[in-house]
Amino acid sequence: MKIGFIGVGKMASAIISGLNTTSHDIIISGSSLARSREIAELLEVEAAESHQALIDEADLVILGIKPQLFDRLLPELTFTKPIMSMAAGVTLDRLAALTNPELPLIRIMPNLNAQILQSSTAICSNQHVSESLLTAAKEITDSFGTTFDIAEKDFDNFTALAGSSPAYIALFIEALAKAGVKNGFGKTQALDIVTQTVKATAEHLLKSADKPNDLIDKVASPGGTTIAGLMDLERTGLTHSVCSAIDKTIEKSKSL
Repeated sequence: MKIGFIGVGKMASAIISGLNTTSHDIIISGSSLARSREIAELLEVEAAESHQALIDEADLVILGIKPQLFDRLLPELTFTKPIMSMAAGVTLDRLAALTNPELPLIRIMPNLNAQILQSSTAICSNQHVSESLLTAAKEITDSFGTTFDIAEKDFDNFTALAGSSPAYIALFIEALAKAGVKNGFGKTQALDIVTQTVKATAEHLLKSADKPNDLIDKVASPGGTTIAGLMDLERTGLTHSVCSAIDKTIEKSKSL
């Protein structure tokens, strides 16, 4: 399959890095021909002469442009190939109205971790997408992480849990590291300790049959240090605070 990217920002570049491990051919079109050629050389892919030339040549067009450019750019182009969009807030219905309502349309929502080929990516599609095309699309998204089939109505929820949460997780890591500094560790060492522990804990939950509560029960022995800390986290409202932050994120996402 020949995959074309219109717009080649950080996320698209990360996806291309994942696709370079597959057998697909890649062609790109950026903000100008000169810029396209510059990025193409850097990523070791082909540059198209124009957006329209890319559409005519590619088997699948991936839109990597910013959502605010859709209304201005897309109506100027003639789309004849399946489209995959990664733009936040642009629904399949809106994409159809801006391109071609008869085309197979796929919507994805990757997150920051695509840059290290470990994205959590949501995917949904319209009624024109065949099983074989959807399988090919998931092969693409799996090349830079893990794919989740999500109903489009839940994309705002997914954005909060997977798109925004890396910032919240980083804030939690930073808070733990600060606690380490407060109690005598150097900042670098504290960050190393906490980051490795968070990584290993996540892997433990992914690779074992343990649920979070199982792991908590294993670590928190009766009358011990961990339960004392857990009770204080409950007293200060950690769970409520996290749920409130996710609710605010979803609320903001729906308003965009």
